[in-house]
Amino acid sequence: MGEAELLPDRNELMIHAHFVFYGNFATPALAEQLRAETEDLWNEPRGIAVIGGRRTTVRFAISAECNPGLDEYSVLSNTDPRANFFRIEDYSEINISFVDGLGCNTGYFFLENLYPGSTTAAHEFGHTLGLDHPQDMDWRGRGTPGIMCARGTLVDPQFQYDSAKPAGVTGGTMHPMHRRVRQRDIDDLRLDRLRFANGRAILGAFSNIYHWSHQR
Repeated sequence: MGEAELLPDRNELMIHAHFVFYGNFATPALAEQLRAETEDLWNEPRGIAVIGGRRTTVRFAISAECNPGLDEYSVLSNTDPRANFFRIEDYSEINISFVDGLGCNTGYFFLENLYPGSTTAAHEFGHTLGLDHPQDMDWRGRGTPGIMCARGTLVDPQFQYDSAKPAGVTGGTMHPMHRRVRQRDIDDLRLDRLRFANGRAILGAFSNIYHWSHQR
């Protein structure tokens, strides 16, 4: 989830989001890693959107904080459209990170998925903005996989966990670290459909779900 701000003097549309990381494995260093990676990846294509008939540069400004002991009420009562709350733990019942639907502001991050360069946070952020996985999970012959490609996607060998493995077997699917944001992902946000009030609009919606640590 985020808040879009029109900056006509700079011909920019700024997407603001604030990540709040909580849980037993949330640390300031990890919060900064995930913040920077998400911001860098979403700004990498130097996206363009047509707003009111005018070509506008799209930029993402991500901030983050670490609050390991965040209380449930702070999430349930949140009214800030920039705030996204993600619990970080070393165990997930489904063995992956996830968010609470398309266009939301909460989720649960599995520590194993959060190594430097994993693209996990940037991928999940895309979901919070309303983007789904591509229906076609065969990306072979199409180059670098998009940021919203799901684990298990078939890709060219250089983008696999193991380039020597046949497509589809263990090691023969997309390594998430190769995902990148493309102009197509910016297009899919449909920023041209946003309804602005005083130069601001909201992407996504409030889920405001507090996650408790999964139990083994």
